Amino acid sequence: MSQHRLTRRAILALPVIGVVLAASAVTFTAQAAESPAALPAAAATPTVPPASYPGPGVVTGATGTHDPSVVKTPAGTYIVAQTGNNIPLSTSTDRTAFRAAGVAFPNGASWTTPYTGGSASLWAPDISYRNGQYFMYYSASTFGVNRSAIFLATSPTGASGSWTHRGLVIESSSASNYNAIDPNLIVDTSGRWWLTFGSFWSGIQQIALNPSTGLRSDSSIRLIAGRNGGAIEAPYMVKHGSYYYLWVSFDLCCRGASSTYRIMVGRSTSPTGPFVDRNGTALTSGGGTQVLAGHGSIHGPGHQAAFADTDAEVLVYHYYADSGASYLGINLLGYDSAGWPFVY
Repeated sequence: MSQHRLTRRAILALPVIGVVLAASAVTFTAQAAESPAALPAAAATPTVPPASYPGPGVVTGATGTHDPSVVKTPAGTYIVAQTGNNIPLSTSTDRTAFRAAGVAFPNGASWTTPYTGGSASLWAPDISYRNGQYFMYYSASTFGVNRSAIFLATSPTGASGSWTHRGLVIESSSASNYNAIDPNLIVDTSGRWWLTFGSFWSGIQQIALNPSTGLRSDSSIRLIAGRNGGAIEAPYMVKHGSYYYLWVSFDLCCRGASSTYRIMVGRSTSPTGPFVDRNGTALTSGGGTQVLAGHGSIHGPGHQAAFADTDAEVLVYHYYADSGASYLGINLLGYDSAGWPFVY
């Protein structure tokens, strides 16, 4: 954990820059509005995984990123929110060419500074479109300790400067056995709101939210994945078919080309678990089925997000190039005959 957060400070200083990535031949076009939490199967989704991990799909422009989260707007465009000073934003009309679009809080986020030591760096935003507005959960923390907080902001447009602070959702302290970072919202098929979050310590936690406010609805908290204090973080939950899939990142981020991050998944018929991997091992006991790991010049892929688009289901993540810089990775998702996802 300490190694993760030490190097994350350096990552936050990276500019969002333009670069064309070496990639597979996958191209992306889509125009429909964002889907709800469930991920409907796309037409002609493959059921046989490739023989080896594919490279990220081609993206251009403002593709330097860390901890990306993507929302499809009702107009058919895309907004990316990512770790950085005051939460950098980028946009795309086609999921291929991206441009920088300012920051969520151009006047700063003073309410977060007690947790950041005065830094403007805010971590791991989770952006989604619900009930006619954009919701963004994001983290504020200080290096090396689990004194952290998750906040909520909302916006009518998702644009820079349009975000309104809605309050503190949950915080952790040195007395906590969890770390309040890396939030992700899911609305289940019954309309209940859940926030999943966590990094290292006891593992991935979940709390219930009030749909009217987006804030915490009660004092309950449950552990839904863990590695006995080991490296697990960046939860993201979606529904596909009969299952809720819990995506997480194992091992170490933020070491440039030496990063060992890898993308894992488990599933459950309930959004509250229990989640198991392909072998039936509980995610609370260190289980997880690997979907993507470092290969070739792609190092440490992780902090993933998934969403349904017109052409396919999409997995978004960051990875490190040989230079040590972090970039946006996008691949499509297929499901094998047993219902386990793979990238293509």
